[in-house]
Amino acid sequence: MTKPELSRAYDSLSDDTATAWRRLPAAQQPDWPDPAALHRVTEELRELPPLVFPEESDRLRVRLAAVARGEAILLQGGDCAETFDGTSEEQVRNKYAALGQMAASLADAASAPVVTVGRIAGQYSKPRSRPLEVRDGVPLPVYRGDAVNGTAFTAQARTPDPQRLKRAYHASAVTLNLLRGYTAYGACGTERCDDEFFTSHEALILDYESALTRTDPESGGMYGSSGHMLWIGERTRQPGGAHIEFASRIRNPIGVKLGPEATADDALDLIDRLDPDRKPGRLTFISRMGAGAVREVLPDLVEKITASGAQVVWVCDPMHGNTFSAPSGHKTRRFADILDETTGFFEVHRDLGTHPGGIHLEFTGEPVTECVGGTDGVTLDELCHRYDSACDPRLNRRQALELAAIVADHYR
Repeated sequence: MTKPELSRAYDSLSDDTATAWRRLPAAQQPDWPDPAALHRVTEELRELPPLVFPEESDRLRVRLAAVARGEAILLQGGDCAETFDGTSEEQVRNKYAALGQMAASLADAASAPVVTVGRIAGQYSKPRSRPLEVRDGVPLPVYRGDAVNGTAFTAQARTPDPQRLKRAYHASAVTLNLLRGYTAYGACGTERCDDEFFTSHEALILDYESALTRTDPESGGMYGSSGHMLWIGERTRQPGGAHIEFASRIRNPIGVKLGPEATADDALDLIDRLDPDRKPGRLTFISRMGAGAVREVLPDLVEKITASGAQVVWVCDPMHGNTFSAPSGHKTRRFADILDETTGFFEVHRDLGTHPGGIHLEFTGEPVTECVGGTDGVTLDELCHRYDSACDPRLNRRQALELAAIVADHYR
């Protein structure tokens, strides 16, 4: 996203090209109770304007190519799961400003450009480890993000509602409007403001993503218009699955999460499917191994993929592999574990002589108490003071800035 400019338009897609993924198994999709209602909503989404434009996604791909070549750094971060109530001007500005401060710290240390990509304006759905949540013997569908259902533990709130997909679109549009304004007028809250800011989210709900996929009349290529960069999660990266099929057909930069069970053969297969032309900037691998596994699992992946000649961006997600349940029942993460995985990621790349492309964080600009540790020392007993996340625990602003400063020292 850059300062406002005229953009070429998209054309709508035929049903066949937009929904080829339907022929394959699709993991983590909601059990919509009314298929006819879902169809009506997706038809409405097809007629709405795109949220982002092809030249913006193309520009991000160019920026990520520089990261793949070792000439820049990627900073990607934001909410675990955005909520419809989280689109106030203050909340969006705080996230934007925090990313700006973190980017400035990294750029100063590395003396290299920082590509800033928010987990924002689209992160309204989440994969879950089980389909049901049970409380006091009562089973209900698990919360899958505001684009699908609500957090309240009632049958009505937890029933997937396709009308929420439209709300996700409009909430994303509101957030993008604010972000474009901040980018245009340098409102990042620091002396150093970049005039580029890109958005990303997990391409999870395929009915939504395909309804917002368009053809660029200039190039003839297909683009997801819901965000500049889309990623495929650890639970949905099956090579023969619907998510990889969908991602293979669009020209946006694509990320793929790689957990501790991922092998080099898995990653090479993903490269063949998602980046057959081996174009730097097209594919980002986001490792989320956990502090205990990153030093053992990551080296083989990086070494063999580098030897293959593919130029991918390597990014560390030190959040998802380090989650545990506190005695209070809150899901949380230790700052020390997050830091340890981050350090291990840099050690692996230093030992192999490869470029540690950047970091991918779940954080908020608010003073929450969801992750323990850090200089301020949030304790397990303090988790209940302000635990606002709708899903997974996030670093608060101070913790995120502290981690960014440590990452900056690695680059320095």
